[in-house]
Formats: sequence, structure tokens, C-alpha cells
Amino acid sequence: MELRKSYAAELSRLMAQNDKITVLDADLAGAGGTKSLYSQFPNRCIECGIAEANMTCIAAGLAASGFVPFIHSFAPFSTRRVFDQISVSVSYSEQNVKIIGWDPGITATTNGGTHMSFEDVAMVRALPNVAVLDVVDDVQIAKALPQIAAYPTSVYVRMMRKQAQSFYPQDYVFTFGKADKLADGSDLTIVASGILLFDAQQAVQELALQGIKADFLAVHTIKPLDEQAIIASAQKTGAVLTVENHSIHGGLFSAVCETLAQNHPVPCDAVAVRDRISQVGSLADLKRDYGLTAADVVERAKRLVAKK
Repeated sequence: MELRKSYAAELSRLMAQNDKITVLDADLAGAGGTKSLYSQFPNRCIECGIAEANMTCIAAGLAASGFVPFIHSFAPFSTRRVFDQISVSVSYSEQNVKIIGWDPGITATTNGGTHMSFEDVAMVRALPNVAVLDVVDDVQIAKALPQIAAYPTSVYVRMMRKQAQSFYPQDYVFTFGKADKLADGSDLTIVASGILLFDAQQAVQELALQGIKADFLAVHTIKPLDEQAIIASAQKTGAVLTVENHSIHGGLFSAVCETLAQNHPVPCDAVAVRDRISQVGSLADLKRDYGLTAADVVERAKRLVAKK
């Protein structure tokens, strides 16, 4: 199932249970999959038009009135375009707003450079009172949404819209703030998030065939980071490679390095976007061009192990 369909279905269920949950869109309800909610809950869905800053401020006002608003747009429009409103009206004002950013990073594909956010995690992670999640598939968003809705502060969730391939089984258990341990190893730690979990998993399997056993952690909650899991794995393996659909600056790599620098310094490297501008392309082509493929993970992992 597409992520947007799974998201809308679970949000519909939650809205039926909780009359405080509201939905706000910026002329993209059809693209984001939330359009069906407008007929189900006409008094709790607001079409704000192409006015993302206004949408964010309306959501902050609703939160101040006791509602739990969810706002939606493409990742750069729900973060970069409205960063001041998030900073002042949401973070500084301590209002509980759930912010959804669709098609982050290279998953913007043919929407191109203006729609491609390599900096959204870095921006939002720097703000107090806002958690940051990077979701991979339909199963994870459905399992995560009840905890996102119940979380006491604002949450930013980056996710694809049309991704239909499931990474997790239907019996997957989501725990907010806790990494998922997917493989045990002793040679290095691979920490991955979001859509690149597919490539990281493939790389872990290829490395195993070459005699390199990786401790594999899937991190859906970048803030608050599961520091205990990161430190414990680094202590065991002595080297950490992060894999993310984001700039190397300020995202998962930064969060992991900040944690290890203070607690257990080890050699680290990243499969991430390295100071590159955004562009148009297919997902496969963009992965190759930015060095985000399974082969890139394998290459950097082998180099990192050789340095130990």
C-alpha cells in the first residue's frame, strides 16, 4: 500500500476516536492522500490554499485551543518555507503541532530542485520542543501514527507519498524514540533511516557474503535519538557508518556523531548527500548520482573497517 493511503487510513481511524485531531492542507490534499478525510470529518479539515505559513500559524492557534493539528505539504514547503513560523509559533510557543513533509530529499524525483529538501532534518532538529521522524513504509507509518498523535510535543515526520514497497512485516512493533535492531554484527555498525533502509539492508547482506558482519540499526526517530542503542553498538563494533537521504550536515550523521563524541568516540563515515544542489531525476538515477546506493554503502563500509 502507498504510504499516503496507509497514513490517511490510520489518521481516519484516530480522528474517529479523538475529536481533537484536525487536518490542515495547503492545496495538496489530493496529492497527499488526505482528501477523503474532508468528507468524513468536514468540521475538522481545513484547506488553507497555497499559504503554508498561514497554515502553520492556524495550526498553532488550534493547538493553543486544545486541538491536535496535522499539517501537510512537500518537505521543503512544510519546513524550509515556514521555518520562522515553526520556530516562533510552534517551537517557541510550545504548541503541539504535527508536521508532515512529503517526498523528502531525492524522493522528490521529477518534481525537481525546488521540491527537494536535503536540509529539513537539520533545520527542524535544531528547534526545541520538536521531535523528528524519518518513516520508511506503509506499515511503519500506520504503527507510528497513534504514538505521533499522542506525543506531548510537536513532531516533524518526513515520508514518501507513493512508496508502496513494504520494508517491515505486518506484525512490526513501533516504539517512539527506539531504534530497530535488524542484524547483529561485530565488524561495524550501520545506522540507516527512511527510504535508504532498503539499500542499507541490501548492503548488510552483501557485506556478510564478503565476511564483514554489520550491526544494523534502523533509526526512525532522529530526535530524540536512541543514544543508548548507538553507544552500545559502537562499543561492540568500533566503527559506525550512517546512511540517510539527507545532507551530511545536520541530519542522522550529525546526530550520531554528536552522541559518540560525548560518550564513545569511534571512526565514523556517512552515505549521505555531500554539499550538492538538488536536481531532477528518477529515484534510481539520483541514488547513483549522489552516491546513495547499496554499492556505495558497501564501499564505504569496507573502507571504514579497514581503518580500524
